Amino acid sequence: MRIAVVLLAGTALLAGCRDERITWDAMNDKADGVSWTASRAYDAPNAEVSRELAALRRVSVKFRRLESAKAAGWSTEITGCMSDPKAGGMGYHYGNPKLIDGSVRADEPELLLYAPEKDGGMRLTAVEYIVPLGAWSAPKPPRLFDHDFAVNSTFGVWALHAWAEHNPNGMFADWNPNVSCDHAPASR
Repeated sequence: MRIAVVLLAGTALLAGCRDERITWDAMNDKADGVSWTASRAYDAPNAEVSRELAALRRVSVKFRRLESAKAAGWSTEITGCMSDPKAGGMGYHYGNPKLIDGSVRADEPELLLYAPEKDGGMRLTAVEYIVPLGAWSAPKPPRLFDHDFAVNSTFGVWALHAWAEHNPNGMFADWNPNVSCDHAPASR
């Protein structure tokens, strides 16, 4: 499936991201979405980034369960469980093909990432924003959360991750050493 190849942006490395260590759970603690917990010192986000993260928090709360995400359109399994022995994991990528339209909105991530749990369940680990290279004509890369998207020429997309759980590499890093595919079934 061609769209699966295009959506497989999980291997793109985000170049030049700041080392922000922000937990998603802390963002969910308050309705206004501006509650932050840092694992170490960081610069406070500007007002635009706070608004974008609040929008992401509002939309992602309802997708903690994979069944809810599938019912809302993120039903295309793009990848199996992705992990790297050195970098960490990402989990399974589920896409909403209707959102692959060349636009960038904090409240419309094209992909939702889920990691398998020991009990057979799946937990939301991150979201990923992707824009097909051919759909972006602006001279500068797409940008959200005060971060530029990175080019993944292999899959022909611009990509940016935002982690739903603590990532020691930073909230916008590609891989999370805390995510594992250890509990992924041999076949799905």
